[in-house]
Amino acid sequence: MTTIISAGILLAFALVIFCVIKWWNMRIVGVTPVPLFTFIAILFTSGLDVGLIMFPLAFDYPLYADTAAEPAYAFTNPLALEFGFWGFLIWAFYFLTSFYFCAIEPRVKFFEIGIVKLLNNLVIITTCAFTGALFLIYMPYYIAEVGDGETVIPAFYVICFLVILAAAYSSTDIKYVRILSVGSTFLFFALILGMWAYAGMGLGEFVTTAGNIGGYFGNIHKFILPLTEYHEFYLFWWFAWSIMIGQFTSRFVGGLTTWQLLAALLVFPSIPLAVWFSVLYFYHLNTIPTAGLINWSMTVVGILFVINSFDSLIRLYTDNMNLSAERLGKLPYVLGNAVALFALTLAFQSQWLQIQWVGTVVIGIYIACLIYIFVKKRSEVAAITSSPEENTLDFDRIKTAH
Repeated sequence: MTTIISAGILLAFALVIFCVIKWWNMRIVGVTPVPLFTFIAILFTSGLDVGLIMFPLAFDYPLYADTAAEPAYAFTNPLALEFGFWGFLIWAFYFLTSFYFCAIEPRVKFFEIGIVKLLNNLVIITTCAFTGALFLIYMPYYIAEVGDGETVIPAFYVICFLVILAAAYSSTDIKYVRILSVGSTFLFFALILGMWAYAGMGLGEFVTTAGNIGGYFGNIHKFILPLTEYHEFYLFWWFAWSIMIGQFTSRFVGGLTTWQLLAALLVFPSIPLAVWFSVLYFYHLNTIPTAGLINWSMTVVGILFVINSFDSLIRLYTDNMNLSAERLGKLPYVLGNAVALFALTLAFQSQWLQIQWVGTVVIGIYIACLIYIFVKKRSEVAAITSSPEENTLDFDRIKTAH
């Protein structure tokens, strides 16, 4: 598996470099463009899931700090490692797929080929379920007041199903995307400020703690290929998300040039990630308890992130398969998606499905797409100088979209 993910990463970064050089200053417009802040909010909340909230304190920081058990992490500090697993360079994957679906796919139509469409939809559905499984598995750690703090009890299954049900409902109209994304982004900032205040963290302590992120930029080359099996898991996870998040968010790109889109995706999501991980690292270093209100607040924001992720992915695969709420009826649409995704969530929870398999399929789709373009669509791609003409920079278009 290490060989597969390493080859996929090197291919992806090579394609990013190629696209930026060839179409450096080309203006990119999606089918329903939105202003930059809304676009970043949609990208941030759709492109990240509950793991961002639940992983660092519950699992990641203790793991990275134990360099006796895993010497591969000894070259830098846990905060730099956490940022490297979630931030900056890794967002180039989303640039690549967003750019592709904005500028290249309309001319190539690779994802309209029957077998490709089937595989893509299977990837979306299974990754959606993986998000639900993470939420379910880690819920006991964050709602320790319910249950024994370790076991997934029936109440957590009910919460998980209701979250999926809410996401299925919100996916019935695209207007909810903007409301959910912007709203949950502000709540995420409020959570950061609240936890900062609760910890009694002064500005100087924050600056000192955040300075540890420099360990990432000083060793950025070490994060390209897998450091450990756990890092490999993360990279497969990013690959599994990459095509569908690019497919979803590409419709909202609002007139950025190619290099601006890359810069926006690398920098803007990384800033709140850096602040969030720094605050959590201060909690870790000072063993500050989070029981009670803090845990519940993190869980609420985590739930909103899950709803955002599910919303975008449900909308994507139902659009691809022409299974819209208008065609099926709202009730069958909502219940059908909720039941199917909850069943797959249980499959991931039992380890019957693994995200590494999904990531491998995505790498295969990357390679197949590249071969298809080279063999059949090379001249069409070489001639691209703009987004499709029908994609006009009209920020009001989203108000009439459904």
